[in-house]
Formats: sequence, structure tokens, C-alpha cells
Amino acid sequence: MSMKLPRIRPSTLEQGQAKLAQWFLTPLGQEFLKAEQALLEHILPDLFGYHALQLGQVTPCYLLHGSRILHKLLADKQPSPVEGLSALCAVPEQLPFANDSVDVVLVHHLLEAVNRPHAILREAARVTIPEGYLLIVGFNPWSLWGLWRFCQMPWSQNLGLTQSLSAQRLHDWLTLLDFEIVGVETAYFRPPINSPALRQHLLWLEALGRRYWPQGGASYVMLAQKKSSCITPIRLRQKMMSLVPSPLATEARQKHPDLQHKDAKPSQVLSNLKE
Repeated sequence: MSMKLPRIRPSTLEQGQAKLAQWFLTPLGQEFLKAEQALLEHILPDLFGYHALQLGQVTPCYLLHGSRILHKLLADKQPSPVEGLSALCAVPEQLPFANDSVDVVLVHHLLEAVNRPHAILREAARVTIPEGYLLIVGFNPWSLWGLWRFCQMPWSQNLGLTQSLSAQRLHDWLTLLDFEIVGVETAYFRPPINSPALRQHLLWLEALGRRYWPQGGASYVMLAQKKSSCITPIRLRQKMMSLVPSPLATEARQKHPDLQHKDAKPSQVLSNLKE
């Protein structure tokens, strides 16, 4: 009886990233990406350190352009060369970095392309230094895009994403990983419409959404800071009995000077005490 071997299929990470990469090449994807880059360039200049890491490469662009950190890295399974970033071939779930070694970690739509996003999130949290920052960019399900996902409109685009993580869910995960949420910003308040002319006609939704529905943009950027360890070593105190002489022993030595003699025999000591 022959054993049936499993078929070799592309990994979920490769399929999800390839689907997102194709969508980001469309005119709507490029417009959406520019809105995210503008949001990142508003946040990154205030984050300082020695090392910045872009975890995963959904689209080959310079997402860390607004960062003032000199050493910038890109880690992905098959990274495309990007000017300004040091590319490193690595699996996002198993990064070749030491614990607490990166100042800023940016995760761009990678959590939505895999079946186990919490595994990538744990790895990103592991390499982030205490008081370091974690930036997560994702699709906001509580937006017009989230409503469009359930409506098969012929004039709209469906990304076909297997999952989308809300900011509330990420907040709970990051709290368990000992992170503190600094804030959340959103961008792109127009619906996912294919027609460039119609998107231009709905440009007024951007100002309206930023004013009356600031958390309703199609893309969100969550900034979280890793809490520092407050564990400090405690010096053990010496025993008080070794520092303070016993009052009974001191009184006995004063009444019976023979107890202080080193050569006194036990029988002699006992007889002196009986007297």
C-alpha cells in the first residue's frame, strides 16, 4: 500500500503578498499607497533610534522615507531591492535579530496576508527594544471599504482579502504583548471605485471624513510603544543576628568571664553556670 504524499503548494504568505502586490499596481492601489505614505511621513520623523525595520514587502516602495534613523532594514522572504534600504532575506515569523534590538518596526499590510498574524506580531514585538515603537498599517474594516466588501458593486474593486484586522483587535493583542497604544490615524475616506474621474469627483469626502469621521478612513496606522522592564535587583540584607550581639550572651559573658576564655573546658563552663 503506497502512502499518499501531500501536494506542494505555495505558502499562504506568498499568495497573500502576491495578491496585494498586484492590487497596489493598479491606479486605485497607487492612489491608496500615496495616502498611506503621507500618513507615515507625518509620524516617522518623531521616532528616533539607531535601527529601523520594515517587516515584509507587499509593494517595493520606500515606506521608511520619513524616518530620521540612518540604518534602515527591509526583511522579507524574497525582498526586491529598494534604494535606501538594506535588504535581508528572512522569514517574517523567524527574524535573525536578537531580542530588543530594533528601535522602530514597520509592518505594512503583512498581517492581512497570512493565516497566523499573531505569530508575525509576536516576532515584531520580540525584536523591538523597550521604549521602542511598532507601526502597523492595515485596512480598516470600519470604513466605506469595509461596507463595499459585502456589496458586489460592478463599479468597485474587491481586494479578495481573506481577513482584515480591526484596530480594536490589534489593541487587545498588543496589550497582551506589553505594548501601550500611542494613537491611531486613518487615511483615504473615498470608496474603492475604479473610475478615476468619479474618485476625483468624490474628493470632497476626504475633508469631510477627516473632520467628522476621523477614524473612518480605509487605511489605519497604529503606533504602539513597548513598555520598559521595571525589574531591579534587590540586595539581600545580612542577618540581624550576625550584626547585633545577643543580649543574653553579652550578659552571661559579663557575669562569667570564664566563658570568654577560648581554652575553657565544657565541664568547667557548666560548673560556673551552675554556681
